[in-house]
Amino acid sequence: MNKQIDGLPALLAALTHATALAEFAVLAACLLLALLATRLVRGGAPQPSSSIWFGKHLVDGVLFPALALLAAVVARHALEGVVPIAVFRLAIPILLALVVIRVVVRVLSAALPRLRFVRVIERSVSWLVWLGLVLWLTGVLPLMLAGLDSLNWKVGGTQLSLRNLVEGVLSAVVVLMIVLWVSAAIEARLLAGAIENLSVRKMAANAARALLLFVGLMLALSAAGIDITAFGVLGGAIGVGLGFGLQKLASNYVSGFVILAERNLRIGDTVRVDNFEGRITDIKTRATIIRAANGRESIVPNEMLTTLRVENASLAQEPAVMTSTVVQVAYGTDVAALREKILVALADVSRVAKDGEHVSDVHLTDFAAHGLELTVWYWNGDPLNGQSNLRSEVNLAILGVLDAEGIEIANAQRTVHHRSMPAAGAAPPVAP
Repeated sequence: MNKQIDGLPALLAALTHATALAEFAVLAACLLLALLATRLVRGGAPQPSSSIWFGKHLVDGVLFPALALLAAVVARHALEGVVPIAVFRLAIPILLALVVIRVVVRVLSAALPRLRFVRVIERSVSWLVWLGLVLWLTGVLPLMLAGLDSLNWKVGGTQLSLRNLVEGVLSAVVVLMIVLWVSAAIEARLLAGAIENLSVRKMAANAARALLLFVGLMLALSAAGIDITAFGVLGGAIGVGLGFGLQKLASNYVSGFVILAERNLRIGDTVRVDNFEGRITDIKTRATIIRAANGRESIVPNEMLTTLRVENASLAQEPAVMTSTVVQVAYGTDVAALREKILVALADVSRVAKDGEHVSDVHLTDFAAHGLELTVWYWNGDPLNGQSNLRSEVNLAILGVLDAEGIEIANAQRTVHHRSMPAAGAAPPVAP
């Protein structure tokens, strides 16, 4: 113990030696070299926020501390035997801790951008890494590890210690960080600038992430010293649970991959399902997110999209969609003349398709009890921009025609007949 503690004053004394200035100069050169290399690799193009190697600034990503650490290690080996090593004994552990923190922060931010507890995890990891660095520099960490190694017990035929568990957990964290890094890189590469085949790319990204997480979980359990063959019984129990209690969940996951594979529903399509109409913003493995024109989002389980009737306004090669609106006019109205005036009014609505294949029309569809029912058919040339707003424009155009022609919209009318009752004791009137 005294040997470890005596080393710290000696290190502090060496930092005040004249040769420490040369080490500081070499360390500054290493940092400058790492900065220039990072700028050269990054170039002038802006990097996405999900980039792990690069951040908002040059020193925010993983690349700068990693290059600085590599340069510092090379410089230390070059200076050994030339000058007493003091500065690099502090600089290399600090750079290593910075690399670990940056990797955790950038990987979690890229792989789990919407997780609320990402910031808490990042700060916790930062404090633990810096605390471990301080304990190692002061010589306390080896003593703690020896104490943890002395706390052991036997589980079955395996001898475990508290140190083994701590090292296994750290190894599992490292493996999961690598898996999350690789999966985030694959997803970013598959979805970068994707316009066509976006659903297929999304399916491939989800499948790759699920596979890598499963493999990483198995490797992490092995690194933690846990025998994964013991999970055979657990796997059987999970299979029974999927067969009974998790049928809906399994069905939604399978339906999600079916939707992405068939491509009948794609990200960006305008759909209507269960009386909810909107645009698909994301297709996840369990549910699909549909955003309506009013800003509300609906989370629709994927099983509903494969079992219920879904109207997809974007599925057909033809972008235009026929829509209708109904109006009743009073009996005696000149329907033929009114029909021509309505068609002229529809031609003035900009979003109504007017080419040769998309012709608007007005049909007399019913002799209703209170008037003549007219159905106005028109083509929506850009359904992605909404249908209710275009319906409003068409209705306003029809209302303008009716007001200009002095035609009233038919409505239900009630006639009330008042009949006086005879006074009490009076003889009822005699019918003629």
